[in-house]
Amino acid sequence: MPKDALPGLNLCNNAMLRRATRKLGQFYDDVLTPSGLKATQQGLLYQIHVGNEPAMGALAAALVMDLSALGHTLKPLIRDGYLETFADKDDRRIKRVRLTPLGRVKLDEAVKLWEVAQRRFEDLVGKEQAAKLREVLDGIAALDFDLPSASRAIPGKV
Repeated sequence: MPKDALPGLNLCNNAMLRRATRKLGQFYDDVLTPSGLKATQQGLLYQIHVGNEPAMGALAAALVMDLSALGHTLKPLIRDGYLETFADKDDRRIKRVRLTPLGRVKLDEAVKLWEVAQRRFEDLVGKEQAAKLREVLDGIAALDFDLPSASRAIPGKV
């Protein structure tokens, strides 16, 4: 661990994961700067593109986000004309999202920059290690951490 890390930080899975996420997020954000998008926004545009006009609820679930957080994240992309929402043709209660033509152009621009970041990361970490990391993280995202009640999380409490 670097000298500037706090003692004990490496004892907490959550703290170490968040630390790595911030570091990697800053790197991808820096590389994507010329596009005007953050890495999270590029990733969201990409997921919407490959999701074939996904329902907002399904998109939020796939990204492990609540619906209100997703809506908040989409607002600037809608404002800038990259996305639009619309009612599902079969069930008007379901809201779907899609890229606009301007959004497709922006995504193409951002993907080229993302590829640079992705190659750089894989050059540093190794392609095989990067693939293993994605596999492990996907497995963690699939885990069910739900507890029957908060009180059961405290040792000695029933």
